[in-house]
Amino acid sequence: MPASPPPAPLVLASTSVYRRELLQRLRLPFDCERPRVDETPRPGESPLDLAQRLARAKAEEVAARRPGAWALGSDQVAEFDGRPIGKPGDRAGAIAQLASMSGREVRFLTALSLARGGQATQGALDVTVVRFRALSRAEIERYVDAEQPYDCAGSFKSEGLGISLFDAIDNRDPSALIGLPLIETARLLRVAGYALP
Repeated sequence: MPASPPPAPLVLASTSVYRRELLQRLRLPFDCERPRVDETPRPGESPLDLAQRLARAKAEEVAARRPGAWALGSDQVAEFDGRPIGKPGDRAGAIAQLASMSGREVRFLTALSLARGGQATQGALDVTVVRFRALSRAEIERYVDAEQPYDCAGSFKSEGLGISLFDAIDNRDPSALIGLPLIETARLLRVAGYALP
């Protein structure tokens, strides 16, 4: 029986170190490219719509520049009180975010899109609910000073010391909260012809 042809090249439509490290777990060769996409939310756009639109736009934009390749786009939007929350950017922003979320729930919507030839063909969504425990100002400051989570929506790194801030995490895929739900990613890639495992 002749061998199957190799699948098309895979490109991660992201320069996120977190997403790159997660995708490496699947042991497939891939390139990374920065998507040229305006990530500004549209007026009245829900967090869910924002995450799905941006994942699709990132995948389609990179796929249009890389003919023949599959482009994987992902976007995560943290939703608190029905509104998207972004990355804090600095110490004061991180402390304020964590203080506002103390004792509350935050939803993390992680959308995926796989595109080829500039057109998205498949998508998926993971919803993770994080329940923060009641946090004192001293605990928040110690955490922020220890991990400096300024580039993370929600101001924490669940794969590190941030796990100590929670009462619970409810999700289907533990990798989703870090930025790339690998269970759904693997499913999409298998449908596209990649052998996993």
